[in-house]
Amino acid sequence: MNYSSFLQMTEEFSLISVMIILLVYDIFASEKTLRYFQPVALLLFTAHTIFNCIPRDAFEVAGGMFHYVPMQTYIKTILNIGTLIILMQAHQFLNDDANRIKRGEFYFLTLSTLLGMYFMISSGNFLMFFIGLETASIPMATLVAFDKYNNKAAEAGAKYILSAVFASSISLFGISLIYGTTGTLYFSEIATLFTGTPLQLMAFVFFIVGLFFKISLVPFHLWTPDVYEGSQTNITSYLSVISKGAAVFVLFTLLVKVFPKIVTEWQNILYAVTVLSITVANLFAIRQQNLKRFLAFSSISQAGYIMLAVISGTAIGMASLVYFVLVYMFSNLAAFGVLSIIEQRTNKVLMSDYDGLYKSNPKLSFVMMIALFSLAGIPPFAGFFSKFFIFSAAIEQGFYVLVFIALLNTIISLYYYLLVVKAMYINSNENPIETLSTDFPAKFSLVICTIGILIIGLISTFYNQIAVFSFGM
Repeated sequence: MNYSSFLQMTEEFSLISVMIILLVYDIFASEKTLRYFQPVALLLFTAHTIFNCIPRDAFEVAGGMFHYVPMQTYIKTILNIGTLIILMQAHQFLNDDANRIKRGEFYFLTLSTLLGMYFMISSGNFLMFFIGLETASIPMATLVAFDKYNNKAAEAGAKYILSAVFASSISLFGISLIYGTTGTLYFSEIATLFTGTPLQLMAFVFFIVGLFFKISLVPFHLWTPDVYEGSQTNITSYLSVISKGAAVFVLFTLLVKVFPKIVTEWQNILYAVTVLSITVANLFAIRQQNLKRFLAFSSISQAGYIMLAVISGTAIGMASLVYFVLVYMFSNLAAFGVLSIIEQRTNKVLMSDYDGLYKSNPKLSFVMMIALFSLAGIPPFAGFFSKFFIFSAAIEQGFYVLVFIALLNTIISLYYYLLVVKAMYINSNENPIETLSTDFPAKFSLVICTIGILIIGLISTFYNQIAVFSFGM
């Protein structure tokens, strides 16, 4: 084997380089120099994102275990941008005296999970996929329990690691059965040998259920609201957007490339899971008063909508999926960004706490409003266009009833998103949250999210460029 071929893995080596530099900096820098740790970390990660945003020709490494196609550059760049926004929003949290000594740990753990997602996305073999899955999951459990002196965070960490271990075990059992019936772990070989025997179908169900846990699709979602509520808000937003987005990309690729011969079976499974996820999550979201739990059920519902693109199994579906995750990233991170700013300074996370927020914090209220409008799919915000494309992808494959059910659910989602807007702009409050000052990194992250929500849907170049490369997946 020619080991020089590993040098083609520029995204992975670039990210590892950033991690090593930050680790050495954190260990050996003086107390005075450590004051510049976060600016240096943000600059390094920004350089990494820019350096790796241009697609290259397809290639394989290690006999096909690592498989790159140009579309993966867009996927990884979206994850990079989302991670960068979250790191900016975590600036104030990491500047608190209690967390200042753990800044290096936070960055190293966050980038470790991102590295695992890189390996998952580019895997061409189930062994590489599982290594990436665990590389992403184990540091994530540490992040969830990052605030170790907080009882809720410790509880959330325990729930997450138990759920993650259970999900990984189920997936690994399914993979072992797939290997036992086909004699290989390579995706390209399994696609020709997987004939859909009863044992193989059982193996597929075990494997796919484990991924459903990761994406938090109903009925495998019960860990989500508790973990989202207990963990620190910036980590919650990372779970909601980056982790979920990577898992959805991988799910689509595996279904289309590895299991094309049982397309009818996995479409039937996704049909039921999609309907349950959208409907159940919307109904439960209406009842929530804690905004972190509210956004948790919102993310479960959005995961159900994403499945409309996955179930199509086409290149148009892939383009719609990538575009939807891009828009969802800006919308959800804007909402979590506002929530994070308010929680860090006031410890208030209840919907009633937001009564009259517009009077004291009009800019934060505006960002939250357009983020919720985009999540609800109200035109002319980007969320409307992302939903339009995934509905079109599903309709193209004849899923008319499924799209109709999803459209009915948008009415329910519009109602509960408007509850927050009503609290901020209409409900009266003699003592609203005081006027808050926002640090520059968090403010800049909200500006990026706002621009993304307002213009991505109006500029067709984004979707067209994604669609061009989706046909090469």
